Formats: sequence, C-alpha cells, structure tokens
Amino acid sequence: MRLRPPARWILIAAYLAAGILHVLAPAPFLGITPGWVPFAPTVILITGLAEIAGAIGLIIPRLRRAAGLGLALYAACVFPANIQHAINDLTLADPQLGWAYHGPRLLFQPVIVWWALWVGEVTDWPFRRRQAA
Repeated sequence: MRLRPPARWILIAAYLAAGILHVLAPAPFLGITPGWVPFAPTVILITGLAEIAGAIGLIIPRLRRAAGLGLALYAACVFPANIQHAINDLTLADPQLGWAYHGPRLLFQPVIVWWALWVGEVTDWPFRRRQAA
C-alpha cells in the first residue's frame, strides 16, 4: 500500500521528536504524569528511550512488527497521562489549552494505537491487501 511508507515516516518523526523531548526536557511530562506513577523522572526517561527505540525499530524491516506492537502498547499505557493532563488543565480557572486541544487529543489516542499497528505491519485493517489473481 502506497500510503503506508509515508504514514510510517510521519509516525517515526513524531515518536522520535517526542522521545528526544522526554529525554532532554522532561519537566512538562513530569507535570502531566499521574501521582500514582512511582519514580516519575525515571519513568519519563525510559518512556523517551522507548519512543526513540520504537521509531528506529519502524525503520528496520525485521524489527518493524515488534516496534509497531511496542508503540501501540506504549500509546495505550500513556493514555492515563493524557487524561491527567486534560484534568489538570481543564480544572484551572484559565485553562492553557482547553477542550479544543484536549478533546481531539483524547479522541485521537485510539487512532495512534491503530496507526502504530498499521505502519508496523501488524494489521492491514481497514485496508485489504490485493490478492494475486
């Protein structure tokens, strides 16, 4: 499918950028990490390294499937931080980002999970591979 390679590179760029930010500038991520997460600075560092590793894995064909699975699982696991970020912001008297950011961000999380699985060649859904005639 011709859409998969460019979609893969977009996701690679996004995860690579996010991973680098997690490693080099963890403060904003610490601010949205739920209080129940132990050793939050270490967790933020590890998640950044996982994002970088997943992005690199998507580039390497023999690692692509594992990277897609890993990034999909990662996206599902960080969803509580996205919820915490929305709660923290939207309960302020003057929210910094508001529903215009948080609503789509929260709704898009399942798409990110699917995107990682699709570009990682774990699934073809909803597209079908053409069968040889």
